[in-house]
Amino acid sequence: MILKSLFDRTMALFGLLTLWPLLLVVAILIRIRMPGGPVIFQQKRVGRYGRLFTMYKFRSMVVSHSGSSVSVQGESRITPLGAVLRKYKLDELPELWNVLIGDMSFVGPRPDVPGYADRLEGEDRRMLLLRPGITGPASLKYRNEEELLAAQSDPQKYNDEVLFPDKVRINLDYLRNRSFALDLKIIVYTVLGKSM
Repeated sequence: MILKSLFDRTMALFGLLTLWPLLLVVAILIRIRMPGGPVIFQQKRVGRYGRLFTMYKFRSMVVSHSGSSVSVQGESRITPLGAVLRKYKLDELPELWNVLIGDMSFVGPRPDVPGYADRLEGEDRRMLLLRPGITGPASLKYRNEEELLAAQSDPQKYNDEVLFPDKVRINLDYLRNRSFALDLKIIVYTVLGKSM
């Protein structure tokens, strides 16, 4: 997939060079509206072949919280500005750097925190052959994931027993059928806010 890699790095560089004024504005807003913490949130995620990498996002939560790895719409640890950033996916713009340096791709499974990859068994572990992405077929299906989880009495259990297994199934299907044309279609659908 040399074409995919070339596309990823070229477009990531173009995106960073083009969007730097927006990145600067968001960074300033975070510094003003959410003082006392870093502008960029860094977290270890599981990448291709199960290797850990540091993923970068704009911070959208309060600094000190003991919440789970599952984010639910409306929870108190998400700040008002953070909620806006998450709604319009602006918090994910720093991931362009992850794409540029090769940790991520534009299209692939969303990278999980350590622990979830350990649950993959047998054929499901083939999902780790994929470079994690900013968007992907599972991301399109569950683009309203935080709202969906907010409607559950036990969001963590629903994520672990329903969402995670379905995402694995979707990502394995993507692995079997991936192509550059499919990636472009997923990117277009993501920009348009449509589901596949």
